[in-house]
Amino acid sequence: MRQLRRTMLYVPGNNAGMIKDAGIYPADCIMFDLEDSVSAGEKDAARFLVYEALSTLDYPGKELVVRINDLSSRLGMDDLEAIVRTGKAVIRLPKTECAGDVLACEAQIARIEQENGIEVGSTGMMAAVESAAGVLNAKEIAVASPRLIGIALGAEDYVTDLRTNRSPEGIELLFARSMVLLAARAAGIDAIDTVYSEVNNEEGFRAEVRLIKQLGFDGKSVINPRQINPVHEIYTPTRKDIEKSLAIMEAIAEAARRGSGVAALNGKMIDKPVVERARYTLELAQAQGTLQKEEERIWQTLT
Repeated sequence: MRQLRRTMLYVPGNNAGMIKDAGIYPADCIMFDLEDSVSAGEKDAARFLVYEALSTLDYPGKELVVRINDLSSRLGMDDLEAIVRTGKAVIRLPKTECAGDVLACEAQIARIEQENGIEVGSTGMMAAVESAAGVLNAKEIAVASPRLIGIALGAEDYVTDLRTNRSPEGIELLFARSMVLLAARAAGIDAIDTVYSEVNNEEGFRAEVRLIKQLGFDGKSVINPRQINPVHEIYTPTRKDIEKSLAIMEAIAEAARRGSGVAALNGKMIDKPVVERARYTLELAQAQGTLQKEEERIWQTLT
């Protein structure tokens, strides 16, 4: 079944209460942060807290991600040594600027896996693009390693690099979002959008989520549990979408039974892109549990 990454909830690695309770929220992914949200004096304590949480706590149904510190520092290497040993989390590499950054991190992960009897290749990675150089190299980053499950945009550092700031319309992010999305699609991995920091501006948040969904992003990083449900609501296929997609897939199946390479629905030819969109809609609805019982039965017979 498709892995949902509609929401990736940031959890500061130095906040024991949030780490303990993170699993109660309906986010698809939990991202424990050891980087920007943790002050320099608390880095070691945060790493220990996250390591203990991954080693002892259960987060049923959640994909777990840890954002480490920059690998050029001792902190980043210490983070990797601790987190990879748990065998529980995807490593999110911050401030990725080129394919070499991914390959350097991958080499260290493979070494730690081998030294600790963990299956080499089993630890996933995610690359965060947060600069002009990273955006321009997004394609090379996205295809750099088979470990990569996704590529994410980090807007705050990026707009600083551009010498501008974030606007309500987000026009300054359009190029970066497009580059990250295209890179992810070319590599066959997920694209995750940046955070929206105005927690109390739900109208603005919803507008941004609708925008990134229309662009094609798989999901969004969120910094407050209140942001989770609006994202899921916007990303949930409508009844009309589900019913139309089922009808398309049934028409394709009927054409195949007739031995025909041509299928039509309501007098319109069904081509490959239409089929792919219908399949994606149904896979998403199935993963979200929004297919009705009969729809689930029909979909199972068609796959």
